[in-house]
Amino acid sequence: MTMNGFRRHAAIAMMAMAALASIFAGQNVRAAEKKNAGELVYIGMHGTQIHAARFDIKSGDMTMIGPVADNPRPTWAVMHPDKPIVYFDDNSGEEGKSEGGVQTLRINARTGTLTQIGNMRAGGAGTTHLWLDRPSMTMLAANYSGGSISSMRILKDGTLGKPASVIKLTGSGPHRRQASPHAHGITVDPSGKFALVADLGSDRIFVFPFDRKTGTLGQDDPANSRHYVVTAGSGPRHLAFHPDGRTLYLINELTADIEVLDWNAKSGRMKPIQKLATNAPGFAGTTSAAEIAVSADGRFVYSSNRGDHTLVVHSVDSRTHKLSQIQRISSGGLLPWHFVLHKSGKWMLVSNRDSESLNLFVVDKKTGMLSNSGKSLKTPKPVFAIFAGGRR
Repeated sequence: MTMNGFRRHAAIAMMAMAALASIFAGQNVRAAEKKNAGELVYIGMHGTQIHAARFDIKSGDMTMIGPVADNPRPTWAVMHPDKPIVYFDDNSGEEGKSEGGVQTLRINARTGTLTQIGNMRAGGAGTTHLWLDRPSMTMLAANYSGGSISSMRILKDGTLGKPASVIKLTGSGPHRRQASPHAHGITVDPSGKFALVADLGSDRIFVFPFDRKTGTLGQDDPANSRHYVVTAGSGPRHLAFHPDGRTLYLINELTADIEVLDWNAKSGRMKPIQKLATNAPGFAGTTSAAEIAVSADGRFVYSSNRGDHTLVVHSVDSRTHKLSQIQRISSGGLLPWHFVLHKSGKWMLVSNRDSESLNLFVVDKKTGMLSNSGKSLKTPKPVFAIFAGGRR
């Protein structure tokens, strides 16, 4: 073979090798994209780490990524409405000796890892619940152990400013866990004029004026109080508004019942419509309820009962918005601390803390009924999960 012939063969071989390398590289890229496909799910826990998983919206398959950030006690989270940022509470200070806070974390959509870009103290111990008011770009925090609430403006880079307002709550109840106020849930009403606080310790739903222009909370008028008092020993935990903004659903932790309340956005007052148990008839165990949510179309209300490890489904009367129980189903594990409905309306993801599992349920959009998909994910002490979406 001549030198020129040898060179031609070598060139052809090099081109073939390059083509093969390109094919293999493409396969690797597609494999990586497949591995990183699906929505991110972030998981809070009774521990010191935030975990992440991938969720396939079509099949319901879940794949664990693992720990993605440190946090003294991450138990609740909300998403930034526009940026790849998730906010997790820092529930430390449960003993009341240190201050809780809110951690601002930037999402790496490819890997799921989180990078802390902010960490703001929230004006009280044991920050346990967060609410992001998008119109005013304000974060509101409920501090359980500190018995206080606060508001913080969200800055342009997504981090939080120092508390613009902090309000200390008052009151107590008859239960051993009610020696002092324990703010457990905070919600801005649909009108944007009021912040409602479910306080487990004082058996009240506190109602405070909220100024969207300044992002501040105002004091209630003691002489003309709007606060709603529940039955002593009930332990209000979380609130959920019906989409029409006129009906409010409260779940009481200590008595495991739901209260249906008529909400007047002009006066900032509420009055009772209905009260019903989430416990099964004849239940004799420890009574404890945890979460409540309304379907996007307002036709169904879901709640979790930690006493008998169940999910309870209620249909909503289209005229009165009263509830009728239509299903009680096992949560798929032990101690269903929290559940989240996917925005598609097709899925519910349940955090079963004591069985250390996330359990996936299929939601029938027509009937509202739940069925266990049989898909679950093992994860340490989960008490919260949030769908964070796919690539941003």
